[in-house]
This record gives sequence, C-alpha cells and structure tokens, in this order.
Amino acid sequence: MSMILSASVVRVRDGLPLSASTDYDQSAGMQECRKYFKILSKKLSQLPDRCTLKTGQYNINFISSLGVSYMMLCTESYPSVLAFCFLDELQKEFITTYNMMKTNTAVRPYCFIEFDNFIQRTKQRYNNTRSLSTKMNLADMQTEIKLRPPYQISVSELGSANGFAHSSVVEYKGTGKISAAPHQRLEPVTLPGIVSFVLSLLCGALNLIRGFHAIESLLQNEGEDFSYVIAFFLGTAACLYQCYLFVYYTGWRNAKSFLTFGLICLCNMYLYELRNLWQLFFHVTVGAFSTLQIRLRQPQGKSPDYNV
Repeated sequence: MSMILSASVVRVRDGLPLSASTDYDQSAGMQECRKYFKILSKKLSQLPDRCTLKTGQYNINFISSLGVSYMMLCTESYPSVLAFCFLDELQKEFITTYNMMKTNTAVRPYCFIEFDNFIQRTKQRYNNTRSLSTKMNLADMQTEIKLRPPYQISVSELGSANGFAHSSVVEYKGTGKISAAPHQRLEPVTLPGIVSFVLSLLCGALNLIRGFHAIESLLQNEGEDFSYVIAFFLGTAACLYQCYLFVYYTGWRNAKSFLTFGLICLCNMYLYELRNLWQLFFHVTVGAFSTLQIRLRQPQGKSPDYNV
C-alpha cells in the first residue's frame, strides 16, 4: 500500500529537529530508515534543496528553504509528485506559523512539537488521495519536477546506516556523480559582511578608475612609471577577489584572504606618492575589514547528534 509514513522538520544549519510526526511503526525497516534520517539531517547543509533517497521498500524525500528542511518517509510506490506537494504544504504552513528568528534561535530539540498536529492532518489527507483537492498544485508540481528533478542520493554513497556517513558525493539523475564539497554552504550573510562587500567593490572601482587615468598620463608623458598602472590594476583584482572569497567557499579560503590583504597593503605602499594618508588608510582598513568578514563567515559546520 502506498502511503506517507512519517515526516519531520529539521534546521539545516546544525540538524536540530524542530518538529516531527509521531511514529508507531517499530519494524526493522522503519528503524533503518530513521538512521538514514539521522545521517541526512547531518548533511543537509551540503546537499541540494530537493533530494530523494531510495532505501528499498521506502523513499526519503526532502526539500530545504530559508534554513529549514522538510523531510518525509513514504513507501516506494508513493507518487513522487504527491510527496513533494506534501512537503510543499508543510513548508508553507511552517513559514506562516513561525518566523525565521524563532527557528534560528531555537535551542531545544522539538521545540515546535505542536506543529505535529498539522503534519498528522496533512499526512492523513495525502494518504487518502480521494480527498485531495489540489489538482492545480499537483499539475504545477509535476511540471516543476520534470524541469528540475530532485537529486537521487545513492545509499552506498551516503554511507552505512550505522551513523558513519563520510561521503561527500551525491548523484544527480542523468548526470552521474557530483561532489558536494564545492557547493558547501557558508553561514548566512550579516550586515557587516554586506558592508564589507560593498566597500571592497568601491575600492576596486576606485583602483580601476585611477588605473585608467594612469594609462592616460603614461600615454601623454613618456616619463611616467608604468609600474603605477600595474599597482592600480593589482589592487582592483585583489579587491574583487576578496568579494569572491566572501561569497563562495574555496579551499584554503582563509589563507587566500590573508594573502590578498597582503597584496592590497603592498599596492598601497607602492602608491604612497600618489595617495594621501586618508586614502591609504581607507583602502587598507577596508581590506582588513573584508579579510575579517571572510574569516568570520565560515562554512556551516558538522551538526551535533540530536538522536533523531
């Protein structure tokens, strides 16, 4: 019989369970799937926002949005379109009921356990397909799934269900294996981070403009030093690369940010004769501030074990 068996709401950042349906099935297959739930909750920050894990008789589907993931367990014969419509309803209701501040500051596991009432009602409705009155939503979801199918996570790649899941590879349907490491998510952007990003762009633009002016001066006066042009353009590249490091995760990210800041300092030291002290102070301070923000915005770490 095709049906939804259980569902849960988990915070993406650290895998903290926020709410879950009450499960009465204690079969060996269900126990095994709960272990996969636990493994997936620890890897949500490294996975795409829509995934499916097939574990034989059962499928685990989940979607993630605004730092929260909505997971469900169903039998293998349950239609994928209905499964993701079910998750979409959970997502809309949860976002309407709880604001992001509450979910981000939650400390205790299952602190929104009252949401279980909505999960149970929705699960019963989706398990009785005759009572569903969402034909338009089903059609929209079916189109969306065709255009952007969920990632198919292989059990063997995820790891054994004994809690040791170290693989960082997921499989996308029709495209083979894709490493999840390059897509590792960084912590949410803060206001100081946005300010540093904008200031870095401003410094890069100022260096670029001065670089073009230096080229014009070089063409008009043959005695001008071409090394000033190089220093301005290197400063531009360093500022833009700091913006890139702030937005994207790369290997040796912190070391690269410090080296980039060193390059900014060297360029400004070389341009000492062309800039006053306030200009030098501004460029070096922005470089230091951006380096600090890159250092503070780290990849989302491994989630603690909440026994889910």
